[in-house]
Amino acid sequence: MSLFFPHEHPPAAGELTEVAPGLFWLRMPLPFQLDHINLWLLRDGAGWVIVDTGFPSDAVREMWTRILDRLDGPVTRLIVTHFHPDHLGLASWLQEKTGARLAMTTGEFLTAHVVWHEIGGHGARFIVEQFRQHGLAGEHLARFEQRGSGYRKAVPALPEYYDRLKLGDNVTINGKKWRILIGHGHAPEHMALYCAELGVLISGDMLLPRISTNISVFAATPEADALRWFMDSLDEMARDIPDQTLVLPSHGLPFTGVKARVEALLSHHEERLQALENSCEQAPQSAAELLDVLFNRALDTHQTMFAMGEAIAHLNYLEQAGRLSRNVDADGVIRYSRSQHRPTTH
Repeated sequence: MSLFFPHEHPPAAGELTEVAPGLFWLRMPLPFQLDHINLWLLRDGAGWVIVDTGFPSDAVREMWTRILDRLDGPVTRLIVTHFHPDHLGLASWLQEKTGARLAMTTGEFLTAHVVWHEIGGHGARFIVEQFRQHGLAGEHLARFEQRGSGYRKAVPALPEYYDRLKLGDNVTINGKKWRILIGHGHAPEHMALYCAELGVLISGDMLLPRISTNISVFAATPEADALRWFMDSLDEMARDIPDQTLVLPSHGLPFTGVKARVEALLSHHEERLQALENSCEQAPQSAAELLDVLFNRALDTHQTMFAMGEAIAHLNYLEQAGRLSRNVDADGVIRYSRSQHRPTTH
């Protein structure tokens, strides 16, 4: 079954499109190659709920100001799916503008703070060492040493208080229950929201229609099997969410066809895993040496950060599945070779 896209075009920047009764779609710009994010505005009685906040640029602040001025009631709640700057970046600013309470998961709230403060194994200096261990060197590594904390630049302020949401909770919005789903791999405790009555899933970055969300391994958890966590989360989503559900992703167009999209993503990752495994057949390879296998294009510094994290995630998966073996060379670089005792099934 293929995907169906009920809306051929996104709303113009700063405009609203109603995608379900009382649920409006906003699109805001991003200063990256991925140039947009979808945000969601839900009527809640006499007030409004915002899901995700956008990137903290002057243009996005101006758009939000115009939208808030047009609303016929107060914004009472902000719900943030995960800690990344395009989702959490304007939470403090919107709270100041509206007085709304913030709701998110504990894993995302705390991760935002440790990344912002660069403690607990999170931050630029830890990323530099992680990438060095995985074979990045020379000018490529120097760029990360010079870059410093990109997160603090992209998130000017963080909320100090929040209402905790966790797996299985129900949030009532406009008299309808939204069940909290949790996905792993893209972020520590990524939240999605599902309303059976409306037949709508606000999927955040967990389920995107045209691209695969980035799956990275944090320096603080170097052995994490983030890709397996992500794939398991997708499997669970495909089992639990009816196929006709309207999926509202953070990037791309709303769509239906949960099962088809999950199958395509799982196949995509298995193809990448197989390509990496084959590339380690003749000689041991580091994550940095394998970037061209996963990303056959030139990468800037921002893209290299995500690419390295993704390569490490795939290699951790292969090692823990027994398909690759890992060794640390005399130069301290981790390299992988095809296992001599590979499992008979994947």
